Amino acid sequence: MNGDWLVRGRDGRLSVYLFSEDAVLCRAEHGPGGPWDPPRTVGGGQKLHPSVAVGRGSDGYAHLVAWRPTVPGESGLVHSTHFRPRLAALDWNPLGHPDGRGDRTGTPAVAVDAQGRAHVFVRNASGGIGMLAQKEKGGWDPWLDLKGRDVQEGLAAVTGESGRVELYAAVPGAILHWSQEEAGARPVLDEALEAAVRPGTLRALATSPQSTTLYFTDDSGHLCAWRPGAKPATLLTAAGPGPVSAVRCELDGHDCTLLAQRSAGGRVAFAAYPTEQETAGAWWTESGPQLPPDAVVSLTLDETDRVVAATSSPSTGQLLLTRRKEEPGLALTAWQEI
Repeated sequence: MNGDWLVRGRDGRLSVYLFSEDAVLCRAEHGPGGPWDPPRTVGGGQKLHPSVAVGRGSDGYAHLVAWRPTVPGESGLVHSTHFRPRLAALDWNPLGHPDGRGDRTGTPAVAVDAQGRAHVFVRNASGGIGMLAQKEKGGWDPWLDLKGRDVQEGLAAVTGESGRVELYAAVPGAILHWSQEEAGARPVLDEALEAAVRPGTLRALATSPQSTTLYFTDDSGHLCAWRPGAKPATLLTAAGPGPVSAVRCELDGHDCTLLAQRSAGGRVAFAAYPTEQETAGAWWTESGPQLPPDAVVSLTLDETDRVVAATSSPSTGQLLLTRRKEEPGLALTAWQEI
């Protein structure tokens, strides 16, 4: 999974997107805060390769992008939109290939701008970035080559508070940043940060009207935060090997950023600090049961803006969820299987 797979829909219901064999499944709350419905297949009966990217627009619509097999030895990208958790998602729509044709080139990433247009990013065969953007009134623009070189797995696409789309990608010894100068414009490679990054650890979050913040783990195991135009800040030692999940929330009247990560010990670790104030410091607090090595974690806010965390394990099919209690601090309810 690439992106936040725990999503609050337009109607306030939460939904989760999971990969099972050769299909994407969705589970949704029957009502806000209520019981969960059984899983349903997204996009019809089309067979998919085992990876999917999820992006949520400001309108609450979820956009999903995955690879599907086409002819032997080749694949193509497909896209589906899920307007409301209780409704069926649209059928998978073919997007083609960043190189015209060929096999899978990398895990895609997707972000949705203020106009509701999905922007799909994926490595191309030359090691750079290919992008496909949705038109505001339907259809898609042609594939664009955004350049870049030796791009690694784990792209981080994000929409800023301005509604413009940005992309972060790791390359050997650096992080690349693309951004739009205006809505609908071609993203431009505008900055490169020299940094030794562990592949697969990028996660981006909109943190102010002017900035997005990228979280990544460096080769010494430190979790760092970077906003283009400034120097990166070391936040704390990473709790585990994968990327963090991040969400902005209000804690005791303060605008805070909450991070979650599966720890090396197997539990979920949480850390919070005042948004964009990394010098204030942060520390991990572990919660919940020990999880399988392949478990991932995702954060969102529910219909009352309370923090919700979920973990999913592809090997066991186990899905666990907790919410913030209605009391000061970050007290959480007991983790429940859904």
